[in-house]
Amino acid sequence: MEEKIFEIILHCGDARGYAFDALKFAREGMFDEAADSIKKSEEELRLSHKTQTELIQSEINGEKVEMSLLMVHAQDQLMTAISEQNLIVQMIEMCKEIKELRK
Repeated sequence: MEEKIFEIILHCGDARGYAFDALKFAREGMFDEAADSIKKSEEELRLSHKTQTELIQSEINGEKVEMSLLMVHAQDQLMTAISEQNLIVQMIEMCKEIKELRK
């Protein structure tokens, strides 16, 4: 089970990294690169969520899933990564609007 928990944490970290890369690209006016980074971030979040779902399914099927500090940390990382990505997508749209207004 620890391996699955570390998978969640790993993919969340990658997702956050790609999301912040996307914001950096957007601030530099590189919107195609920003879109590519957001797609990579979304894929990492999908992988993380898939692993989380597998753990939930295991528990539903009667397997004991221990709630450890590491598990709590993984869940926190996933929620944080999702929230940050959602906010960054909105910030990228704001960067586009600002660029248009400055023309």
